[in-house]
Amino acid sequence: MSDIVVAKRYAKALFEVAKEKNIISQVEEELKSVASAIRDNADLQKFLNHPNIGNTVKTDLLKQIFEGNVSEPVWNTLLVLIDKGRQSILDTLVLDYAKVANEALGQASAIVYSAFVLSDAQQAEIASHFSKVTGKTIRVSTVVEPKLLGGVQVRIGDRLYDGSLAGKLGRLAKALV
Repeated sequence: MSDIVVAKRYAKALFEVAKEKNIISQVEEELKSVASAIRDNADLQKFLNHPNIGNTVKTDLLKQIFEGNVSEPVWNTLLVLIDKGRQSILDTLVLDYAKVANEALGQASAIVYSAFVLSDAQQAEIASHFSKVTGKTIRVSTVVEPKLLGGVQVRIGDRLYDGSLAGKLGRLAKALV
């Protein structure tokens, strides 16, 4: 079975447990921090992915690092991933969990690309506007992209709303040709 399908199944199962315990957002944040900690430490990544190191040794190390710092559902998920040799799907699991949680909570994540740093008021205005467009509560994260020249691009899921100056110039050039 492909890792993508497995990650989706794990994400849905973890979401159901988190929903029962009413810790959906907490689990999402913990998953992100665990995945980030592993991703940012190359030695830990190599250690967890090494085929000649036993699962007991891997779980003992993870226990030293994460146990007590993450909720029981996240800890148990880590143990299952190690036990099944699927620790490599953690990043995909985090993304899939976020999608499932956002859908259930009526939320969406928006990545806003702008030519300059946006103020909190501008971010709130963008979130408000796209909440009306999508019918969901929007969580905004920003990326400064100087090549846009001005304006913003907003990516929500697989949709891109392009209000950038570079995008407008590109559309104008196509129209003139």
